[in-house]
Amino acid sequence: MFVTVCRTAAWLTLVAIVVVTIVPIGMRPMSGFGPEPERIAAFLAFGLLLGLAYHRNWLLTLCLVVAVAFGIEALQLLSPTRHPAVDDAVVKAAAGVAGVLAGCLIARNGQSRQRP
Repeated sequence: MFVTVCRTAAWLTLVAIVVVTIVPIGMRPMSGFGPEPERIAAFLAFGLLLGLAYHRNWLLTLCLVVAVAFGIEALQLLSPTRHPAVDDAVVKAAAGVAGVLAGCLIARNGQSRQRP
């Protein structure tokens, strides 16, 4: 049940990130923290949920989060008010990787405690 919730939350988080990333800049929700902390938090949460949901496939999950980070940044080319940048993609990928690794560690620690 927990894994199903994490999988659903991870994919919904991805949908939200994509929508927020490609909408015109004027429609983007603002938290008040600025774009850098927002992108770090979003990808850290996305990576954490993926790591918890798919910890057995951690390498594939790491590749996915990096591909998503660079892919979403490239999608900004579709919006005339957005400007893609490689350094933004690197920050997103790093936060996502940190989240995946944390999620995998948490999931594996939880599994080892359940075994007698």
